[in-house]
Parts: sequence; C-alpha cells; structure tokens
Amino acid sequence: MAKIRALIVEDSVTVRKRLSEILSADPEIELVGEAEDGKRGIELCLELRPDVITMDMMLPIMTGLAATEYIMAHCPTPILIVSSSVNRGELFRTYDALAAGAIDVLEKPTGREADGEWERRYVSAVKLVSRIRVITHLRARLAGHGQPVAQHPARIQHLAGSDGGHKVVAIGASTGGPGAIVEILRTLPPEFQLPVLLVLHINEPFGAAFADWLDGQTDRRVVYPNDGDTVASAVGRVVMAPGDRHLVVRGGRLRLTLDPERHSCRPSVDVLFESVATEYGAAAAACLLTGMGRDGAAGLLDIRRAGGLTIAQDEATSVIYGMPREAMLLGAAMHVLPIGEIGPAIGALGVASSRRRAL
Repeated sequence: MAKIRALIVEDSVTVRKRLSEILSADPEIELVGEAEDGKRGIELCLELRPDVITMDMMLPIMTGLAATEYIMAHCPTPILIVSSSVNRGELFRTYDALAAGAIDVLEKPTGREADGEWERRYVSAVKLVSRIRVITHLRARLAGHGQPVAQHPARIQHLAGSDGGHKVVAIGASTGGPGAIVEILRTLPPEFQLPVLLVLHINEPFGAAFADWLDGQTDRRVVYPNDGDTVASAVGRVVMAPGDRHLVVRGGRLRLTLDPERHSCRPSVDVLFESVATEYGAAAAACLLTGMGRDGAAGLLDIRRAGGLTIAQDEATSVIYGMPREAMLLGAAMHVLPIGEIGPAIGALGVASSRRRAL
C-alpha cells in the first residue's frame, strides 16, 4: 500500500521539527516536504503534490489562510489546520480557512495532554483528512452577499408551493459545514423570518467564537442561546448550539443540556432534530449537510415521519457524503439538493409561511 505523502507548513522551527518527527515515525506516512511560510507551502504543494497538508494559520510572508485559499483554488489538496485557539483573530482566520475548503482543525498541543495523546490525535487526523476527496474551491464563491447561485427553478418552485405552515428550520452539519452554512444563509431573502436552529460539529475549543464569526458573514443575526430562551425570540435569527451542549426545543423554549453524547457528539444533530420533530411535527423543516458519520440521519427521519419537510445535501457538493448518505439510506430525505439550491429552497418556505400568517 502506498504511503500517505504529507507536507508540513509551520513557521516555528521547534514545532515544525516536532511535527516532522511525529509523522516520520509512522510507517504509513511519508513526509515529503516542510515549509516555513505560506508562499513556500504553495510552491511545495504545486511541486510535490502531497496527499495532505498540515497548515498553521499564523505564518510570515503569506498567512495560512491566504495559502489555503490559493491551494484550494489552484491545487486542491486536503488540508488539516494545526493552529492555536488562544485569540479571537486566529479563531476567525481558522473559520475563514474552513469556509475556503480546509477539511478539519486540530489545536496545537497545550502541554496539558497525557503523554502521547496529542501525537496520536495528530497522526489520526492526518490519515483521516488525507482520504477525503476535495474539489476546486474558489473563495470568490463566498466573497460577497447576494451572489447568484445555480438553481433548479422547478424543484424550488415545488417547495415554494408548500402550504406555508412551517414554524422552524433546523440545520445540522459537520466536516465541510462552515462553507455550506455560509452559502445557505447568504441566499436567504430579507423577508425570511423563521427561526433557524443550527448544530455544527467543530473541534473544541475552536467552536468558542464560531457564532460571532458566522454573524459577520451574512446579514442575518447569529447567536448562542441562553438556556430557557423562547423560540419566539429567535424569529429572524440563527441560533447555534454552543460547544459541548445539546440544543433542544421543549415547550416553546430552547434548552441546553449536558445529556450524554450521541454518536460521540455533543452537540448532536440527532438530539436537536428529534426534539424539533416532537415539538413541531409537520410544521418543522430540516436540512442535513455535509459531514462524517451518521449523526442527524435518524433525527431527519423522525421529522419526515412527523410530516415535516426534510432536505439532504447531495453527494456532488458535499465535502464528505457521510451524514447525508446515511439519511438517504434511511429514506429520511424528501429532497436531495446541491448546496446552491438549499438556501433558496429554505427561503421559499419562509416566504410562504410569512404570506400565510399575513392572510
């Protein structure tokens, strides 16, 4: 079996040497190059064509974000961000890189880990990311609000013809989710006022400021809720589950719980979707986006069985066709749409519901 060819992009000599030692010690990985800045990282990517890149965000000459954007546009390669989460600016750069096509993020070692724990996580993440198919990801797709997106008018018109009785939209995503979520939210029309409840799997502590970052990417307000907030308070907003808390709906209120993980996840998409199915039934709409594993598939089926509208992202536009695929296998998705059509479809539901309430 061919070895995984890895490239390290890291400006710290000490850290780069340690990362090199870790990867070189694994018999399944071949370290093909090391770069001390983003510009050199791009040059080596074009020259060596590695299977995976581990990328720091804070780099001289060209930042890790700029290097990621260039690589994903001109030499698509699976990228694992290996960075710090100690300041807001670096967190936001990490989110930008994930939206630009980087696959996953791993925090640099803090020194508090058990012996060998971080090293095992790093090697495991490199192997996992290297197996993911990536496509050309032009950052310009996410560069501005209101950009035209490819749409299938017949499918969207079919959804718009719904009776408009929807009261809430729930969205779940994992790997590849940041870019997909931004694309959806940017295509929602101003008159769309349904509450949007969101669960995204993102490695902690990197989830700490994601809602703040997402809030700055669109004209729609994005917030973390307080336990006990009413769903009515989320009208016109996106409410995102905070790190390490399940988000559920009970009796018209948003609850944050420490219930056990589901599919090794907290927050879990299934937990949110199941509560939405129970609370709203046919008045619920839900969408399951790109991600690894099967979280959200069973919950999406619950919503469909309750009479709600269910959408899954298609394989062609998913970074990882794991969660949506599981939903398809269960028969949970009423509609399978490319990412460019999901926002307009959800927007059509919201507009129909607004018109119905106005009558």
